[in-house]
Parts: sequence; C-alpha cells; structure tokens
Amino acid sequence: MARSSRTTFRRRFAESRLAFPLGALGVILLFDLIFEPGFFSLQIIDGHLYGSIVDVLRNGVPVMLLAIGMTLVIATGGIDLSVGAVMAISASVATLLINPDLRAFITDPGYSVTPLPLVLVITLLVGILCGLWNGMLVAFAGIQPMIATLILMIAGRGIAQLLTNGVRIQIFYEPYAFIGNGWVFLPFSLAIVVVFFALAWTVTRMTSLGMFIESVGINARSSFFSGINEKRVKLFVYMFSGFCAAMAGVVASANIRTSDANEIGLNYELDAILAVVIGGTLLTGGRFSLLASVLGAIVMQAITTSMYALGVPANALLAVKGAVVVVVILLLSEQVRDSLRRLVAQRPRAART
Repeated sequence: MARSSRTTFRRRFAESRLAFPLGALGVILLFDLIFEPGFFSLQIIDGHLYGSIVDVLRNGVPVMLLAIGMTLVIATGGIDLSVGAVMAISASVATLLINPDLRAFITDPGYSVTPLPLVLVITLLVGILCGLWNGMLVAFAGIQPMIATLILMIAGRGIAQLLTNGVRIQIFYEPYAFIGNGWVFLPFSLAIVVVFFALAWTVTRMTSLGMFIESVGINARSSFFSGINEKRVKLFVYMFSGFCAAMAGVVASANIRTSDANEIGLNYELDAILAVVIGGTLLTGGRFSLLASVLGAIVMQAITTSMYALGVPANALLAVKGAVVVVVILLLSEQVRDSLRRLVAQRPRAART
C-alpha cells in the first residue's frame, strides 16, 4: 500500500508543472555545490541575511514580477515583448516625479517633490496604460501579439529617453531606494513579489478569470461561443503585465539608484518568457502555474549568479542563456518527452527479465 502511494506521488509530481523548474534548480544548485562550495555560505550582518543564495532571490525580483504578468499573457496564447521597455519608462517616470528639475543635483536623502505613495500610484498607472495600449492593439485591432508589443518594445526606450532628456537621474531619496535596497532580515523587494503573486493568484484562482484565461488560450473561438468575452480577457492580461512591468522598473531603478533608460529592463523580456516556459506554460496558451513561473525566474537568476561566481564574463553570459534555451526547448518537446517515457517504461521490464 505504501509502495503504491509513493508511486502515485512520484507520478503526480512528475506530471506537475513544478517538477521541471524544481529539477532544473536542483541541477544548478548541485553544480554550485561541486564547483563553488562557498555559494551556499550565509552570514548575518547588522540583522540582515547575506549570501549568494540571497543574492539570487534579491536580483531575481524584477524577472519574478515580469514572469507573473507574462504568465497570464502567454496563457492566452499571446506574448509581451515590451515589458523591458515598460520598465525603462516606469523608472523614468518615477525619478521625474521625485525630482522633475533635471538641472538640479539634489543629494538630500529626504527630498522628493512628490510623496512616495503618489509616485508609486502614478508609475503603476503608467505601466497599466502601456499594457492598455498593447491590449487594444491585440484584442481590438487584431494585430499579432508579437508585432503589437514589438512597437512599444522599440519605441519605449525612446519614450523613456525623451522623458529624461537623455539624462540618467541619480536617486538620493532614501524611502524610494529602500524598495530595491532595503532589508528586513531578508531583502524587502521579496515582500513585493509575495504581494504581487498573492494578488495574481487570488484574481486567477479565487475567481473564474483564471478559467477564462486558460479557455481563451486553448481555443479563443470556442470561448467566444461559450459566452466568454475574449477581448476583455486579453485586454486585462496585457494591462496586468504592464502593471507588473512598472513595479519591476521601480525595483530595478531603486536598486541601482538611477533611471538608466538604456540599461533598465534590457533583455529582461527574454528572461521573463523563458521563465514562464520553464514553468511549463505552453507558448500556444492554455493551462498555467504562477508558482512554476516564479520558480522559472529563480532558475534564470540562479544561472546568472552561478556564472558570475565562476568568473564567466558578462559578454559570455548570453551564450550560456542561449544554451539553456536550447536545452529547455528540447526537454519540453513532445518527441523528447515520448522518448523519455518509453525509456522509463522499458527499465522496469528489463529489471524483471
């Protein structure tokens, strides 16, 4: 009886969307244990927990936030290539609200023209508006998601540059910097991920919206004839993706204490998409798991941190990520999965004989 229950548990875990990201994360951590034992060392300094593992979580916060929003977009069969540019726009808007005078170099850590809550509200609204633009093009104009979001991906950084007049605004306002650099034993930004994850999970799993999103991703036409307003569903997921991207831009700019429109969010859309794919959400749409996508984002950041710990230069990191993409695509392909299933099925037979 116990043996059959263990077998059932293993089968269910293998079929779960959490299996692949957890397995990938386990492989990476095992690699670190062998080649970089100091990777797992932790220390408490001034009541704050430090270490490479903590760095993985802290530096992975922007990708986690993007992955939460991207999961819903991909679940509808769409894609959002503009999230990196939305991060840059949001960072520029937030820093301008703190200090709109680009000529003034104010180093007062308590100075901000706009109160912090209003800075966050306006910045998040800008992200939602960017998502609304994408959603209108996809849902109502009928433009392919890749093309529709590519428009803002290309133009977004130009918009961010125009907002700041090409100037990288330094951030000395400590309450804002705390969002990306603050610690409450663990990095404060992790609490933001928890809040956004809880919000997304509540909206998609405690209401019928999650089922509508999956239905639209599986078959949009059938969903329409079933009474589901697919246009509103698509509009919502792109707006939510912009909402998450705006928060990711706030965290990123608070972390580096500047609004660098050229660097903030650069190539992050690719990391977010790959994180969602590692989490088991098909690019064709359908069923999704928010937790698996967050784990996929941690996997992506664990790869980056591990490569840096081993001394791999930043230029070569893109090649490593390219190799990861190839491996993920192969492991998630139906042909490879079928081959692995046949191989696993043959092993018990060989043991019996």
